[in-house]
Amino acid sequence: MGGFPILSAMLLVPLAGAIACLFSEAKTARVIALVATLIDLALGIVLWMNFDVGGAQWQFTERAALFAGFDYALGIDGIALMLIMLSVFLMPVCIGASWSSITKRVGEYMAAFLLMEVLMIGVFAAQDILLFYIFFEAGLIPMYLIIGIWGGDNRIYASYKFFLYTLLGSVVMLIAMLWMVIEAGTTSVPALMVYDFPPAAQTWLWLAFFASFAVKMPMWPVHTWLPDAHVQAPTAGSVILAGVLLKLGGYGMIRFSLPMFPEASAQFMWLVLGLSMVAVVVTSLIALVQHDMKKLIAYSSVAHMGIVTAGLFAFNTQGLEGAMVMMLSHGLVSGALFLCVGVIYDRLHTREISRYGGIAINMPAYATVFLFFTMASIGLPGTSGFVAEFLSLAGVYQISSWAAFVCTTGIILGAAYMLYLYRRVAFGPQVNEDAAAMPDLSMREYLLLVPIALAALWMGVYPESFLAPMRQDIAVLDARLSRAAPEGDADFAKGEGMPAAEAHAEGEAH
Repeated sequence: MGGFPILSAMLLVPLAGAIACLFSEAKTARVIALVATLIDLALGIVLWMNFDVGGAQWQFTERAALFAGFDYALGIDGIALMLIMLSVFLMPVCIGASWSSITKRVGEYMAAFLLMEVLMIGVFAAQDILLFYIFFEAGLIPMYLIIGIWGGDNRIYASYKFFLYTLLGSVVMLIAMLWMVIEAGTTSVPALMVYDFPPAAQTWLWLAFFASFAVKMPMWPVHTWLPDAHVQAPTAGSVILAGVLLKLGGYGMIRFSLPMFPEASAQFMWLVLGLSMVAVVVTSLIALVQHDMKKLIAYSSVAHMGIVTAGLFAFNTQGLEGAMVMMLSHGLVSGALFLCVGVIYDRLHTREISRYGGIAINMPAYATVFLFFTMASIGLPGTSGFVAEFLSLAGVYQISSWAAFVCTTGIILGAAYMLYLYRRVAFGPQVNEDAAAMPDLSMREYLLLVPIALAALWMGVYPESFLAPMRQDIAVLDARLSRAAPEGDADFAKGEGMPAAEAHAEGEAH
């Protein structure tokens, strides 16, 4: 890149846009926000094109000493690159989704979204642990405002619940971070990732980080803030919450919990797998009985994040790759499903499933797009969801065949609740005249939904595009975890059930 500080530019563009939006009238603010997010998307594409797959682990690094023990340090690896791309891809969609539905305090609304983009990119690019914490926690503020000001009737309750849940877990993490900085004598994330903390201390440090990341994911049973936040948030708020903010917890586990505390991660593996199994099954069953479309998709998010956490703690390459692809896939598909709900909510102003039915007759294009994302959520081969679930469960099977079995039942339940939702909304008799009179997708709605559909299809047909930049970093993490990796119960993980020559080669490799 010839020394151009592209990561700083990606932070400054939306920040400047946010400031400009605060002093602009509604129409101008919308244009400023859209232009700023499109510029960041273009910078993200340049970043991806110039990323050296197989090169140095940390690329596009920037560093400036601010004051004693605290540096402005940015840099990315392949994992951060993919999550930054997810963020900059979804942000113009969020601005477009809010184009006509948000009519009050538009300038402040657009500024909140642009500020959130700054903070999300900052989380993924930060290479100083204290800088990471600032970005990580500050991301609460714009989302809290978006739910609390522009949300539904019960928005104040939902915004307070969101804020308190996510903040309380992070106070303990800050104390752990300060101890780590004193112990290791550095605030550098890359240095801390290879520092060997004492095993006894790792236990407490892991629990402190887990308290924050489990809420952010969110894992069962600290997931109850999510359905309320989704139901009350405006459509674009739900898109970015499901699309990117839920990934901050998973990213934290990949960046901190696993590489910094490998022994503790192995010690607590069954805790995470147990919570993941409960989350996948229980929240899927809860989703089956929902009457509100947004709440159903919110519970499906908890189930999908359960597969992510199971994959992360499978202690093998397939599980880690599957968890990463699941985060990317869920960001696209779940965000698109919330957009689909927003499309018909804008027309009828209700999310009650029973108020719809038979809309495939008067909205065939909408029904087709909605069907595609329903199938991607289920994990139909050829979509991103299939790649994500297959890799994750292949990884989990190597560590525990029972955990893989339970998580797979969650996928079957996922097919049940998503197809049940689709049948009730798209098919059947048209009993409500107002639903039967709804117009099909507008050009703006096509422009929002079709790019996400193409991205989900691209990831399903050619996942190598997304796996290649991450493969080296996942291999480094896997090597770091290998010293603590517990024994799996699957035959092929032990070299059993394979030809002697293959088993010997497997042994030689290890």
